[in-house]
Amino acid sequence: MKAVFMTDRGKVRLHNEDNGGIFINPDGQRLAIVADGMGGHRAGDVASDMTIKHLKGLWEQSSKIHTAEEAEKWLKEAVLEVNKQLFQHSLNNTECEGMGTTVVGAICTNIFATVVNIGDSRCYLLNESGFKQLTEDHSLVNELVRSGQITKEDAENHPRKNVLLRALGTEESVEMDLKTITFEEGDALLLCSDGLSNKVGLEEMESVIKNELSLEEKAAEFIKRANQYGGEDNITLAIVEYQEFNEGR
Repeated sequence: MKAVFMTDRGKVRLHNEDNGGIFINPDGQRLAIVADGMGGHRAGDVASDMTIKHLKGLWEQSSKIHTAEEAEKWLKEAVLEVNKQLFQHSLNNTECEGMGTTVVGAICTNIFATVVNIGDSRCYLLNESGFKQLTEDHSLVNELVRSGQITKEDAENHPRKNVLLRALGTEESVEMDLKTITFEEGDALLLCSDGLSNKVGLEEMESVIKNELSLEEKAAEFIKRANQYGGEDNITLAIVEYQEFNEGR
């Protein structure tokens, strides 16, 4: 298993409110996370920073994940705990009122990957069937697409594209999507904030992730392209590739 995390402020924003990382538990299993914070007066970076620090701390003390059920249970409990912390922090600190963050995370083992998602940060999977988006955006525009009120093409330039229906930390309780997939040699996961997915289309993403570049070069190429297409938002991504010969077994 190989993994890389990279983030960039972009070309317009003064601050980077995205956060994330690749974290390893005592058994060498990886947790990849991307969080895109939001809220006035830089509260967005507080939300995403708190989320990543807390999930990192929990993961680095966790025991080995053996089954998909264990992975889903761990993610659900950890994310609910973080949601409580963020919500309480926003109540206790007026400058953080209304703060929140998206979160997309994946526990990656030698057999499966379990993905959690709240908001519009995304997870994509590359496997023998091709390259596809695994997660559903919890956004107003995606709901309009799903209900047939607008087309996917309309959604690309919709004026309310940034309106989220779900976020971490904005309410006392939160719903999340959990999904487990088979993860095999040659497969790859791409987790990213909308600073990448709003700028680089599916086919272009696929061409970059299939390239013979190193993981670091692929991540840098994604950021370069998002910036070339305007870079109006922070750009953050994590890539996890399953390469069995690197496991040293």
